[in-house]
Amino acid sequence: MTQSLGTEWWRPVSGPTPASPSAVAALAQDSALPFRGMMVFTFILLLSPQTFIPVLARAHIALLTGGLAVVVHWWSRFKTRQPIMRVTRELWLSAVLLIWAIVTIPVSQWPMGSLQILVDLFLKAVIIFWLLSNTVTTMSRLLTVAWGVSLMAVPLAVTAVRSFSGAGAGASRIVGYEAALTQNPNDLALTLNLILPLTVALFLISRQAVLRGFLAGVIVLDATAVVATFSRGGFLALATILVLYLRSLHGLRERRWAIAAVLLALAAMPLLPSSYLERLGTITNVQADQTGSAQERVRDTKAAVSFVLSHPITGAGLGMNILALNEIRGAHWLQVHNAYLEYAMDLGWIGLGLFLLLLASCIRTAARVRTQCAELPALRDLCVLAEAIRITLVAFAVAACFHPVAYHFFFFYFGALAVAAGAVYEVEIHTATGGAPRASPDSLLMATSATKRGSPDSTSRKTPR
Repeated sequence: MTQSLGTEWWRPVSGPTPASPSAVAALAQDSALPFRGMMVFTFILLLSPQTFIPVLARAHIALLTGGLAVVVHWWSRFKTRQPIMRVTRELWLSAVLLIWAIVTIPVSQWPMGSLQILVDLFLKAVIIFWLLSNTVTTMSRLLTVAWGVSLMAVPLAVTAVRSFSGAGAGASRIVGYEAALTQNPNDLALTLNLILPLTVALFLISRQAVLRGFLAGVIVLDATAVVATFSRGGFLALATILVLYLRSLHGLRERRWAIAAVLLALAAMPLLPSSYLERLGTITNVQADQTGSAQERVRDTKAAVSFVLSHPITGAGLGMNILALNEIRGAHWLQVHNAYLEYAMDLGWIGLGLFLLLLASCIRTAARVRTQCAELPALRDLCVLAEAIRITLVAFAVAACFHPVAYHFFFFYFGALAVAAGAVYEVEIHTATGGAPRASPDSLLMATSATKRGSPDSTSRKTPR
């Protein structure tokens, strides 16, 4: 049960959704400044302008922007007598996971190293998870995030394609884009895969042919860039996105786009370089990998599993799986390339369990919003975006088996969008029903259908900010 705004307003709101129409209306009228700060932070995170303008690096613009967004958000909520945070099950789980990571630091194999990873990485990712969950509260903001990350993905994809074209098919793998999340080709592929479903969603909800043509080009560019990275995990995540969208588009009665996607994928098969197909073959035929990376990862996975079985409670400490692996299979100073094993090795079975609950809860929330919006014509756009977020998180769940990204922003950024989709649904329903506290599904369908008929284009209606 959640609190009303007038009682103990400084406390976080608990529960999955706001309890009263006034609380929902407050979400719609929330200050836009923290959200704008989050979008600037996203730009810095993905495109790293400080890499190309050194003076910005000395100013620590990412930390400055994120910190200002947090302060402004808290101050605006305090000033307007709103709850500081709309706390959901996902935010509680993230808080417990963070607390458990802190509790295990004293028993870490290197406490100061764990503390540094906590402050430099994990804590920042969790704070962004909290902030993004509480600032994306309207449909217009959710669309802004989708458009923002889709456009920001273009320079990343162009860099990958140009690097591959310049190196030639027989050369070594491309380099990544010089930013925090994309410094190597595997992380670049992961970033593009996580953004891709949102770009597909924008394609599906856009009504203008020019926009659809542009977005179709971005989708093809992103997929091509993922292939250019030669990332095996990237391929599996991309294949997961394709399969899930084939099923989803059939449910959304967009079969023609599903057929087009299949035909395009089949047409692209002969264009793939033979070296790429050979690399994909090492997913099942590990010994065929001439680089030795596949064999190395299998060896490290076996070592990680043995450590987890012998250290079920606390593990090696936050980020200390490198030291634990060194003890088992020799000093190679490499992370285990599996986010789930990272949590299990570092934080024990409890840490892994908390993360799995958090991941599953985010996926379930996005799926719930998609289901709730499916029969409401005026909420079709939110339905499509919620499905895109669900597919993104499922793709991450697959990719996490091959990436050491347990404490990075990858999951926490897109997981926050799932939580935000729940808030957007509440605002949209509140707007459609005129603030009715309890409305039957039939009345919601009638109200949203009336909203649809009253607007020539559902995407153009104004949502209170």
